[in-house]
Amino acid sequence: MTRLRCAILDDYFDIALSVADWPKVKDRVDVTVFDKPFASEAEAATKLKDFEIICAMRERTPFPKSLLDALPRLQLLITSGMRNAAIDMEAAKNRKVVLCGTQYSRDPTAPLTMGLILELTRGIGRENARMHAGEAWQTFAGTEIEGKTLGIIGLGKLGSKVAGMAKVFGMNVIAWSPNLTPEKCKEAGVGYASKDELFATSDIITIHVVLSPRSRGLVGATDLARMKPSAYLVNTARGPIVDEDALFAALRDKTIAGAGIDVFSVEPLPSDHPLRKLDNVVITPHLGYATRESLQAHYQQMVECIDAFTKGNEPPRRRLA
Repeated sequence: MTRLRCAILDDYFDIALSVADWPKVKDRVDVTVFDKPFASEAEAATKLKDFEIICAMRERTPFPKSLLDALPRLQLLITSGMRNAAIDMEAAKNRKVVLCGTQYSRDPTAPLTMGLILELTRGIGRENARMHAGEAWQTFAGTEIEGKTLGIIGLGKLGSKVAGMAKVFGMNVIAWSPNLTPEKCKEAGVGYASKDELFATSDIITIHVVLSPRSRGLVGATDLARMKPSAYLVNTARGPIVDEDALFAALRDKTIAGAGIDVFSVEPLPSDHPLRKLDNVVITPHLGYATRESLQAHYQQMVECIDAFTKGNEPPRRRLA
C-alpha cells in the first residue's frame, strides 16, 4: 500500500504527537505537525496540497470550497468535535472526501465560563498581577455572585451544565433561546424569560448556542442597550453570535460593566484589536475546549479514524453527516 501523508493542523501546544497512539499508524502514514496558523488560504493551499489526510482542530483553519478544490490529494478530513462550521461540508462530499469528527467525553467549557464570571466579579487574575508587580495592597472591591441572576442564552447540554454550576454558587438562573420553552426550563430547574426580559434583568449573561445562520448576530446593539450598567456579558460559544462592534462600543462607553470573551469573529485575535486595549474586558484565547484531557481524547480518536480508514474500514461511529 502506498504510504499516505497526514497533516495535523494548529497544534498550538505542541502536544498532538505525545498524547495519542500515533505509532499505531506509522507503518502506513507519515505525519507532519503544523503548530502555527496559516497566514492565508493561499499559504494553506501551498502547504497542504500533497496531503491525503488532514486533522483539523475545531475552526482554527477554515476549509471553504476554494481551499478544498486546491487540495487534489485530500481523501480524509477529520475535525475535533462533531460540528465544524468552517468546513464546507457539501464541497467536501462532492470531492468524495471522507469527513470524520471526534466526540467529547465531557466539555470543559462550562468551568471556564464560571472562571470568567469569577474573574469579572472578583478580579482574581488582575489582583494576582498587581501583587506580583509589587503594587499597593487591595484596590479592587469585588462583587458577590450569590443571589445574583444569571441569564443563559441556550439551555442545551452545555447551558444546562453551566446552570447547575451557577446554582451551586447560589445564583438565580433564567434562560432563553429562540426554541426554548418554559417546560424545558422547568425540567432543568431554571426560570424561563423572554429575550428582552433576560437582557433587562440579568446581572450576568452567558451564551451557549451553536453558531448558525440563525444565531449569527443574535446579540446586537439593541440587546446590549437593555442590560444593566452593572451587568456583564460572557461569551464562550462563538464570536459571530455577538455583534462585536456593538459590544466594543458598549464596553468603551461603559454602558455595561464588562465582558468575559473567549471567542472572537477573527481568530487568532489580531495583536492590534481594540478589545485588547479595554480595561473592563477579560479576554482569553479560545480556551474553552483546550485542556490536555480534551485534546488527548480528540487526537486519540483521530488516530482511530485514520487506522480504520487506511485499513479500508468505516471510521468508528464518528462519520460526519
